[in-house]
Amino acid sequence: MKPEVKKLILSNLPYLIFVYLFGKLGQAYRLAAGVDLSEKLLHFMDGCSAAFANAAPSFHPFDLLIGVAGAAALRLMVYCKSKNAKKYRKGEEYGSARWGTAKDIAPYIDPNFDNNILLTQTERLTMNNRPKDPKTARNKNVLVIGGSGSGKTRFFVKPNLMQCVSKDYPTSFVITDPKGSLIGEVGQLLVRSGYRVKVLNTINFSKSMRYNPFRYIHSEKDILKLVNTLICNTKGEGEKSAEDFWVSATRSQAVKSLRTGNGFPLFGELIV
Repeated sequence: MKPEVKKLILSNLPYLIFVYLFGKLGQAYRLAAGVDLSEKLLHFMDGCSAAFANAAPSFHPFDLLIGVAGAAALRLMVYCKSKNAKKYRKGEEYGSARWGTAKDIAPYIDPNFDNNILLTQTERLTMNNRPKDPKTARNKNVLVIGGSGSGKTRFFVKPNLMQCVSKDYPTSFVITDPKGSLIGEVGQLLVRSGYRVKVLNTINFSKSMRYNPFRYIHSEKDILKLVNTLICNTKGEGEKSAEDFWVSATRSQAVKSLRTGNGFPLFGELIV
């Protein structure tokens, strides 16, 4: 049975009681002595005594008609009243915001501790992008704001790096570490967990891995791509745009080529 049909049946099931009661009233009216309405109403109580003497419902067409009509009219009244009812939020005149509880966060936590993003000591967020209840699906973007020494690395970055042991949701990490302490503190943990650790240290190149772009050149397009990358990353901005290294180098090379091609001596050749 579809949920909509089941909900409709359950919401209207109590009205069968009113079908029974209104049917009994119809039976009482029918059994009351008299021919016209005034005589029937005069002896209506006698009819009620006769109708309710037997608790079994009456299946006489007139009684069933009165029972169904009365219950339907009552259901219509309830429906109209509920549609026109004003929604009051007593006690929430100044808002309903509150601190979350363990019950609120529970649907968002994976039962396996290793499969979560650690937010606090008690609050976590599952790494599963397709939980059983789609309403609990959340993106995994976390913004942590704090001043120097407030514990951003100690209480958020490090605990989540230690989640590298998760087998169900293996994750890659890209870390910017201005202090340069994380590689020494969690590097061995990552290696033992099967990670390949690569380090780019722009302060001390003796402790940094290298990148040779020429190993990735396989066609003329790759050469052009490399040249454009170098030019874009050395181009000045704003006031420094006039100090463009590659523009100056190109100008010097052009002057040198023109001098060489026309027989003019270079500056170095004039020095004895």
